[in-house]
Amino acid sequence: MFANIINKLRLRPSTDTVFNPYQNEAVANNLKLYFEYLYSTNQKDVLLIGEAPGYAGCRITGIPFTSGELFRNSELEIFKKLNQDIFLEKIEGEKTASIVWNYLENKSKLPVFWNSFPFHPFNTNNEKSNRTPTNEEIEEGKIYIQELVEIFKPKIIASIGRKGEKVLKNIYPNNHIIYIRHPSYGGKSDFIRGMDEIL
Repeated sequence: MFANIINKLRLRPSTDTVFNPYQNEAVANNLKLYFEYLYSTNQKDVLLIGEAPGYAGCRITGIPFTSGELFRNSELEIFKKLNQDIFLEKIEGEKTASIVWNYLENKSKLPVFWNSFPFHPFNTNNEKSNRTPTNEEIEEGKIYIQELVEIFKPKIIASIGRKGEKVLKNIYPNNHIIYIRHPSYGGKSDFIRGMDEIL
């Protein structure tokens, strides 16, 4: 079911300013395990689209809005279940991921997380940086969003941040796209309010 999207992701070359974590087969398998867990536990109703992987989180795990620290330390069922099979080159914490999953601790349902641009954009000569994706990169990411919508058939499609909102409105002009503020830079309270409306 997820082989097609995983294979497409793996084919994308890394460049001087973009790192593709899915070229590593083990990291690509992490993403597959995540998708399979959500699908098999019927957690398909909400698709949440962020901006792009960060250097301390998804770049390492391959799974949007997660970190190695969460897989090793979180008591949430999804992390306990996947931890035994997940590959982590190193363990790092990631602030946004921690805020997001702390919020989800008391929720019975999980959203499907994805990004507008699914590869890690960074500044030249500094892989430990996070760069805003270009318009061309956002355009490149559309095909993956569309494929996930086809697979999961979510009832609600929402964005975390403005980049996600923009691309979703572009792909689905006739759909109601919900905007949720990103929790960083003082946005935690607004993020929680927005999430409460959809979960």
